[in-house]
Order: sequence, then structure tokens, then C-alpha cells
Amino acid sequence: MTTSQHEISDEIAKIQADSPTGAPLLDFPPYRSTLLRHPTKELLLVDPEGAELLAPVFGHSDVDPVEADLTVQRGGEPIGERIRVHGRVLDGDGRPVRRQLVEIWQANAAGRYSHQGDQHPAPLDPHFTGVGRCLTDDDGWYSFTSIKPGPYPWRNHHNAWRPAHIHFSLFGTDFTQRLITQMYFPGDQLLALDPIAQSITDPAALSRLIASYDHSRSEHEWLLGYRWDIVLTGSHATHMEPSDD
Repeated sequence: MTTSQHEISDEIAKIQADSPTGAPLLDFPPYRSTLLRHPTKELLLVDPEGAELLAPVFGHSDVDPVEADLTVQRGGEPIGERIRVHGRVLDGDGRPVRRQLVEIWQANAAGRYSHQGDQHPAPLDPHFTGVGRCLTDDDGWYSFTSIKPGPYPWRNHHNAWRPAHIHFSLFGTDFTQRLITQMYFPGDQLLALDPIAQSITDPAALSRLIASYDHSRSEHEWLLGYRWDIVLTGSHATHMEPSDD
């Protein structure tokens, strides 16, 4: 792992200059693991009925409202900057997507995931799991209270750091219908250096992954508010990560 950030940034700039359409690139060499992760064969259409019969089910009684507040933990409060992230889930025509299951997961304020696969030397927070979920309401609104995640190192290249982000997962009417994406924070200087974010070569499309500060949802002496809408289809759709299937 000897490639420098300067070399990665040069690779990104060259690819973006040669990609006038701005389409997200599944095979993006600056993001080294796309060589192993991106689809290389035609998709196969399968009947999902068998999987749906065996998959878990959920409803109003299965999703507790407290699950949307990641700061409510047994034994104490998590450390970090409290935030509220809210927004609407919409279809391509601007209509609300009701009763949509929205899940999030994220690193803690020090940039560490509560997961055995994350062993970089940042402190774990015993009072922060980093996972939550909720259902959208009749107008398509979701809302999470959490801690602003910190950036963290990753092994793509020398001195590589991921910008602060929150992972979002959205389920459709069936458990096999799942979309995954990431939300970033405004003003993050690491975004321009990040091969994952920069694989979206259309600046307008990338901007739709960045939340906006929402002072109306901030609370006096308590937390800062951010708004991030998710559009599932159409020309202004939120970019989703490709399936590994």
C-alpha cells in the first residue's frame, strides 16, 4: 500500500475528465476494491417468491419508536456532538413513500464502528451501538437522533481517510427489495479526496448525497439538525450502492 493521496487524486481527476456523462462508475480504479466488488456479469432475473416466503417480516409493532434515537443507551450517554437527521423518502414524482423501513448504521464520534471487523486504534464508546431504524410516516418523513460520526482511516491507499458519513438502508414492500446508500455532511474537506464519493462523477448527483444544515431542527443547548431527502427513482434519484448479488 504505497500509493499516495496525491496519486489517487490524480487518478480521480483523470477519470472524471474522461467521464462527461457523469454516470456513477461501478469499476473505479482509485477505489481499489471495486476490482473485486463490482458486477462483471449480466444480471439474472429470479423469482423472489421463495425468498420472500422465508424472509423476516416487520410491521408497526416490530419497530419501536425508541429505535430511532441512537443516544438512548443502557448505562449512560454516548460521547460526541448530538445531531438530528431528518428528511422525506420520495418517489420520482415527488410523492411520499409511506411506511418505509429505514435503517442506519455509523461509526461513533471517534470514527470507530462497534464491530469486531473494526480494529483501528480509536476508542469504542460503550454507550453507542451506532445502529437504528424507523418507519416513515404518512408524508414520507423519517427522523433519527444520533451522534455525529467521525472520519476514519481505511486501507485503500497511504493516509486514506473516509469522510464522516451515515449508511442508510431502505426496504420496499418485500424484504428482498433493499437499497443502500450513504449520507455525507456539508463542508467536509475529505469528500474531495474520497474515491468512494468521487466515483460519482456528476457533481449534482454527488451533492444529493450531502445533507444540509437545518437550524429549524436544532435544539437549544442540545443538538444540531440536518435534513436529507431520499429520492428513489427518476432523474434526481439519490445514488444507491450496487448490489453484491
